Amino acid sequence: MSVQIAVIGPGDCSSEEADAAETVGALVALNHEILACGGLGGVMEAACRGAKEEGGMTVGILPDAGDGNGYLDIIIRTGLGHARNVVLVQSADAVIAIGGAYGTLSEIAIALKTGRAVFGWKTHDIDGVFRCATPEEAVVMAVRAARLFRGSRTRQGPAAPG
Repeated sequence: MSVQIAVIGPGDCSSEEADAAETVGALVALNHEILACGGLGGVMEAACRGAKEEGGMTVGILPDAGDGNGYLDIIIRTGLGHARNVVLVQSADAVIAIGGAYGTLSEIAIALKTGRAVFGWKTHDIDGVFRCATPEEAVVMAVRAARLFRGSRTRQGPAAPG
């Protein structure tokens, strides 16, 4: 069974962040895992583009009733605004943060609060976030953690909120 890796980061990102996100998306797909994101532009779109180029599955948890970026396979329109960050993180088995501002910060906090491992590349320096030197390292670590997390939830039931 595939795990879901959330890729989080700014909707308006630098070219370096976009390149990193595209690499992350491609590697998530090559590991036969599902990429989940906020469904909009910037890091989210770049990650989806990378995943789609490698034949991967993408899920966008949108804040509104829109259609999101053009690389989404599954679109979940929440109408929740920023509260959709909780839905995204709760749907993930591990999280990769690339860059980011306040929205990314809130997603990191939710992930840590709910027991999801967070792997960061050039993102917020927060206790609990595993700092990765490269996007490739973030994917290797996130996939490993997600598979362990999914396995423990399958044996013990859903993780309780922290």
